[in-house]
Amino acid sequence: MNIPLGQEFGINTNLLETNIINLAVVVGVLIYFGSDILNSLLLARKENILKSIRDAESKQLEAATALETARNQLSVAEEKANQIRQDSKKLLQGRLEVLSQSVLDDIERLKASQQITIQLEQDKVVRELCLQTSALALSKAVSKVQKQLSRNDFLQRRIIDQNVSVLSKL
Repeated sequence: MNIPLGQEFGINTNLLETNIINLAVVVGVLIYFGSDILNSLLLARKENILKSIRDAESKQLEAATALETARNQLSVAEEKANQIRQDSKKLLQGRLEVLSQSVLDDIERLKASQQITIQLEQDKVVRELCLQTSALALSKAVSKVQKQLSRNDFLQRRIIDQNVSVLSKL
């Protein structure tokens, strides 16, 4: 490279020569100054990625633990629900049996009460019939006695005497 006299600075119009030199200078400066920056950026990026991975693994582990806890709680809840259903069925069956027995007992009491009522009504009817029959028989006997007494004074006198003697002994 020849620099003409009187000109120390100028524009080099040879593109190939100037580009290679410029690129070499730029690459050299980048390697010298940029390697530390690039390394620190890459290291920071690597740390961020690793931290994100650790956080994701931690969250995945927490989620798995929470899922297992939820599954356990669901299992316990299902067992309790099944137990409650079984207890409810047993309680319902027991109450149904008690209610059925109570209904049967009530039916038996009603039948017994009905039999007692029928018996009482029959007894009442029998008493009434006896009273009516007795009254009718007494009335016929009295009328028969009165007819005979009205025909016979001697018989009447004898009955009165007998009754007086029976009453005086009392």
